[in-house]
Amino acid sequence: MKIKSKNVTFTLPPELVDRYKFFAQQNLIPSVNAGVKEALEEYSIKLEKEILKDEMKKAANDPLFMSDLKECTNDFDAIEEDLNKEQNEW
Repeated sequence: MKIKSKNVTFTLPPELVDRYKFFAQQNLIPSVNAGVKEALEEYSIKLEKEILKDEMKKAANDPLFMSDLKECTNDFDAIEEDLNKEQNEW
């Protein structure tokens, strides 16, 4: 299945473009386009992780969320305890 692509135009510093051309010439990346695409994907992942980190910080200060989390943890502790007992019986 072919992934859809959209052509866009960016204005980049010439030094950056030259670096990516060099990387492509050295076969470090398949092409300038592929290198820019990969860089954008990695930057997007970095930003998404920062967003998640901020959301988790906010959740850590939410008493209701923390209460639910503790309840879930306790439920899993009970399940793990039962599993450990079963394994010891074998």
